[in-house]
This record gives sequence, C-alpha cells and structure tokens, in this order.
Amino acid sequence: CRQLFRSPSMPSSVIRPILKRIDRPQDRDTPVKTKRRRSVTGTPGEEVATEPVGDGEGSGVRSFCLEEIENLLANDHRELIGDFSKAYLLQTVEGKHQDLKYISPEMMVAVLTGQFSSLIESCVIVDCRYPYEYEGGHIKGAVNLPMEQDVEEFLLKKPIVPFDASKRVIVIFHCEFSSERGPRM
Repeated sequence: CRQLFRSPSMPSSVIRPILKRIDRPQDRDTPVKTKRRRSVTGTPGEEVATEPVGDGEGSGVRSFCLEEIENLLANDHRELIGDFSKAYLLQTVEGKHQDLKYISPEMMVAVLTGQFSSLIESCVIVDCRYPYEYEGGHIKGAVNLPMEQDVEEFLLKKPIVPFDASKRVIVIFHCEFSSERGPRM
C-alpha cells in the first residue's frame, strides 16, 4: 500500500517524516479544540479519532444530535412492548418485579371474555406452573410450558403472527403464587 503513493525517484525514508507530525501543538487556546477518544479494546494511550468541539462548523450538527439523544433518553420507554414499536394494549399494574408488566385478574377476565377482540387476534396464555399443578386446574385454553426450553420451542421456533396487521397477538405468562418461574420465563 505504501508503494502506491511513493514516487519511484524519491526514497521512502524521505517521505515518511513529512507525513508524520512530530510535535503536537502546545497552544491549548485554539478556536477549535479536539477531543480525543480512546478505544476500549485498544491501548490506553491509543488515539482513535478526533472530533471538533466548540464553535466550529460541525457544532450545530453535534448539538442537534445531542439534543435528539437527550430527548430519547427523557422519554419513558417502560410503557412500550419489547421491541419498542407500540404501547401496551392492556392496562398494567405494579408487581413484585419492576422490569415486568402485570395485569389484574379483572383484565385477564376481560381478555378471556373477548372484550378486546377488536384489537387482539389471538391470546396465548402460558401456564408456567409444574404439570401436576396445571392438571389440578388451569385457565381454559392455557398452554402448560413449565421450562424455559419449552417456551423457546413453542414461541420462537414457530412464531405466532397475526393475519390482520391491525390486530395483535399477545402472550400472557401465568404462574399462580410463583415469584420465580413466571418472571424467569
């Protein structure tokens, strides 16, 4: 690669020092300052990139991007479904685990009785309880998937996709009196 840019009449030892800056400027009060970034995987002193900061031409673009990032961080994405594309359809309530969404028993009844049929094409109720608990009584239409592997095979190998794009397929994990199996799924 070096030989492509070298003049055949000029020795390579002459070109190399010209292209390389020997001393860094000592004046730190220049109108355009540079910010050095270090690579996480690189050596601590390795300079990866420089970016103008301050009153240079790129500062307007930089401030716009910074503003956009701050707006995104300010929005509360906890009310969006897993892929952040839509808000939750069902009203949720506080539960034991902050990272999970819970619905009330009344909301479950509303779903099961078809009160959301104009919005929901299909509802999959995953009963996470052990088989003997499931056999002792379960929600009508629920699927017994007590192990994480069972859930992965059921939901991920053949994803359930709505035929009507305006409706949704919802998945409800049910595990009565469990604070571990259901949330772990």
